[in-house]
Amino acid sequence: MKLTLHHIAIAALLMLATGNASAAPAASEISADEEISDGEIRKIDADNKKLTIKHGPLKNLDMPGMTMVFQVKDAAVLEKLQVGEKVRFQAEKIDGKFTVTRIEAQIPGP
Repeated sequence: MKLTLHHIAIAALLMLATGNASAAPAASEISADEEISDGEIRKIDADNKKLTIKHGPLKNLDMPGMTMVFQVKDAAVLEKLQVGEKVRFQAEKIDGKFTVTRIEAQIPGP
């Protein structure tokens, strides 16, 4: 029994030392539906790097569906979007501001 516990302790120390141990769940353990929300672009403010999006619930932010203004992490995405376009996006609160960190156009269904 001591030998087994000894090996477990060494493995745990090695994981900590190499950075392989993490309290956060692996990406495969996080459901994409919890992070991604559907929305519709209502306004694009390229000068201020902002988007107004009418969106469904943002589960990761514990927020109901509404229309609101978001900062964008990457201003280059604004050039690819159009008002009225349906999107799927991820938002996070960064430095106290609600920020779109990932966004893509929805593919129309059949």
